[in-house]
Amino acid sequence: QVQLVESGGGLVQAGGSLRLACAASGRTFNNYATGWFRQAPGKEREFVTYISRTGGRTFYADSVKGRFTISRDNAKNTVYLQMNSLKPEDTAVYYCAARRSDSFDYRGQNYDYWGQGTQVTVSS
Repeated sequence: QVQLVESGGGLVQAGGSLRLACAASGRTFNNYATGWFRQAPGKEREFVTYISRTGGRTFYADSVKGRFTISRDNAKNTVYLQMNSLKPEDTAVYYCAARRSDSFDYRGQNYDYWGQGTQVTVSS
């Protein structure tokens, strides 16, 4: 079992930055690939980014490519999401999720553990 807790959300103006953190407890975190997803009001949950167990591979949704950066510190059992040049359309609840398989997957149903989410609001 892995417990995930997100933090770092908040209110920011367009063009600003936020860094989210996803802290894991329970099983050894470096046995799990990790993804970030988001869900805006009235919309379906969408994939944002993925990082492999060791951090050697990352993937991004086209909508965030070049603006967001995912990283991980396995010694601290934490995955980070650095979000720059934020836009109002980035407003959503952001969730981190972990999966045992190290292969890339953008589908949320293929992740085994989820955090409770953190709200990110970008004002125009």
